[in-house]
Amino acid sequence: MIDLYYAEDDETIAQLVKEYLEQAECQVTVFHMIEDMKQALRKRQPDIILLDWNMPDGQGNDLCRWLRLRWLQLPVIFLTVRGDSCDIVDGFQNGADDYVVKPFELEVLHSRILALLRRAGQRKDACFYCDSLILDTEKKAVFRDNAEIALSQPEYQILLLLMENKGKTVTRRQLLEQVWDSNGSYVNDNTLTVTIKRLREKLRHPACLKTIRSFGYRMEDSL
Repeated sequence: MIDLYYAEDDETIAQLVKEYLEQAECQVTVFHMIEDMKQALRKRQPDIILLDWNMPDGQGNDLCRWLRLRWLQLPVIFLTVRGDSCDIVDGFQNGADDYVVKPFELEVLHSRILALLRRAGQRKDACFYCDSLILDTEKKAVFRDNAEIALSQPEYQILLLLMENKGKTVTRRQLLEQVWDSNGSYVNDNTLTVTIKRLREKLRHPACLKTIRSFGYRMEDSL
């Protein structure tokens, strides 16, 4: 099922789109304010985002710019009422992947969503972001406030798993199995506790690395 966030201030249009896409195996969450979508994105990221151009508390291009500072590869489709070339250019400059002009056929919108997700599936994120932290998978490097931080291999692997699952809780068992057991190294639970403690210290105790008591850990933007 496709997890989709939809920013739209027209309740009638939002309901029509939501009903159609949910019949097409999408899970649609509608937001009537930009700030509400930002709050939801800080907790969980969907598979794709639909952005109406004009919102009561701002414009979609401003939200798209905010998104791109945090999630470089999150697919975004703009919905613009006029098809104005200036709107479209501005949208692409701020990070939109595609656009659909209102009024649109629901079947066309759905096909554009599927096409964009196929293209996105062929891309692999080189960098992951959370607040001021950056993890570059090509360089195998981690930065905070543009300063590189040296991590041990287990520390790096833990951070990578958390970054890859940003907005989701990764359990302690998952970390133990994927960081150590996958390499044939079997360690006890205390090793993970100590490694997480050292990782926090090296990263200067970032607010975005959260402990979920009795479960595990989660990366989540706090800004």
